[in-house]
Amino acid sequence: MKTRTAGLFVVVLLFGVSALLPVEGRQSGSAAAQQSAKAESVYAEIGKAPEKARAKKNPLEKDRDAVTAGGILFEQHCAECHGEKGGGAKKGPSLRVEQVQTAEPGAIFWILTNGVVRKGMPVWSKLPEPQRWQLVSFIKSFSPGEKPADQ
Repeated sequence: MKTRTAGLFVVVLLFGVSALLPVEGRQSGSAAAQQSAKAESVYAEIGKAPEKARAKKNPLEKDRDAVTAGGILFEQHCAECHGEKGGGAKKGPSLRVEQVQTAEPGAIFWILTNGVVRKGMPVWSKLPEPQRWQLVSFIKSFSPGEKPADQ
């Protein structure tokens, strides 16, 4: 009887340990996958811009003063969430990443205009259109793939 109980205990113990191992692995992998998916989903909003919006060209693209003015507007309206240098903060993602820097200016303008309210990005449609283009100029002035400066 003792042998049978001991044997059953060993089987239950081994089964319990083996059952836990894959779960732990999945949790770690799942956490990493969730973090990766979260990062992708934040930037996936850019891809939702309609083709008509993406096709818009920045009328201030060659205006160097637009970058400076956009920087001032960024400090006033965006830095609280995206960090002083656009490198991301607790509330908002980095704008220095490749997904943003390679996006069409029109797509960024569309995001600024419409926001991503369910993710905390406000609608900036009340900001005059030239100022939104200045913000686009400032955001696009970062080098693609540049590491966030304020993290």
